[in-house]
Amino acid sequence: MRILLITPQFPYPPHQGTTLRNFHLLRGLAAHHTIDLFSLLAPGDDPNAGPVSQLVDHLVIAPQPARSSRQRLTDLVRSRQPDMALRLWSDDAFARLRTHLLTHSPDLIQIEGIEMAPYFFALRGSGIELPPVIYDAHNAETLLQRRAFQADVRRPARWPAALYSVIQVQKLQRYERKLLLAVAGVAAVSEPDAGELAALAPGIWVEVVSNGVDLDAYDPDGEFANPYLHPGPNLVFTGKMDFRPNIDAVLWFAERVLPQLHATNLDLHFWVVGKNPHARLDSLRSRPDITITGSVPDIHPYIAHADLYVVPLLAGGGTRLKLLEAMAMARPIVSTRLGADGFPVTDAEQLALADTPAEFRARCEQLLRQPGEAAALGRRGRAFVEANYGWDAIVPRLEHLYRRIS
Repeated sequence: MRILLITPQFPYPPHQGTTLRNFHLLRGLAAHHTIDLFSLLAPGDDPNAGPVSQLVDHLVIAPQPARSSRQRLTDLVRSRQPDMALRLWSDDAFARLRTHLLTHSPDLIQIEGIEMAPYFFALRGSGIELPPVIYDAHNAETLLQRRAFQADVRRPARWPAALYSVIQVQKLQRYERKLLLAVAGVAAVSEPDAGELAALAPGIWVEVVSNGVDLDAYDPDGEFANPYLHPGPNLVFTGKMDFRPNIDAVLWFAERVLPQLHATNLDLHFWVVGKNPHARLDSLRSRPDITITGSVPDIHPYIAHADLYVVPLLAGGGTRLKLLEAMAMARPIVSTRLGADGFPVTDAEQLALADTPAEFRARCEQLLRQPGEAAALGRRGRAFVEANYGWDAIVPRLEHLYRRIS
């Protein structure tokens, strides 16, 4: 089967959620199918780097478009389209995609994420006869935006963000439903997401194709140089740090939980590891108990040598690859229940769950003071991902969806 993958970012290097999922799906599918790839290049992306060019038959690329804050504000007021449907549209990119399809006919098209849906709708209206189209829903986007509103509306300082979210919820609901009903099949990353999408657009054909983890790359027995300057305990959060749920999680933990942990006389240090730290995090830079690294060459050592991995997420959707990575490396984890949403985990079995600052402090302290218990928790987490979340087990679920719609 010839499959055309349409991705919002070049899938190499696989350094965060979207690129990780897209690269591993691409690599797995290329073993049994012929792959054409249409991808947008962010500044600094190199289409010749890594194995992508060897995995695909045809590579079609275009620069990722820039969109000013002023344009976003104008669109917020005037456009019926949600922000996510506007941020990556490019006339030039669409022209390249259309030219490719006029000369190469795939058996199936797969759209990676809602940001690339405008290209599907434009193709459908361009007169080209399209094969079956799969939508890989990286999140249930209406649900994610609704959760962001619910988190922000409780804090007066975040009311401008809450206003943005409530506007986007209405726009996203219309747009996401339209997309779901227009495609032949939908891949969802978790059972809860699948349920949300099916409720939004009854009658759609949806299959759970969960996120996964490279079990060899995230090997707890691997040799990684210790990156931490502090003797410990070292607590870490990893993620793309211009993503609003990640920013809010770090601020909540730093402001509401860390002071309580310091009161227990644990000489700990909190590391925030991920690219593009947002200006909202600047207030933490002067604190001696926190380090914001920005982009790092390799995330693995920061996870491997952490005494505790924290996932204090208050909003978001889908499933968190960061959680799989930490469990794969057998790290003890404390997470909010929302942070672990979508995974069939049990409190105190694969990780510790806590939702209030006091609960989060207590679970962190418990694991830091009882290293044997923390190590056992980490080992059970590793066994959990080995049994359920290797990419070799996940790609066949996507191929099952292909068979269902053919």
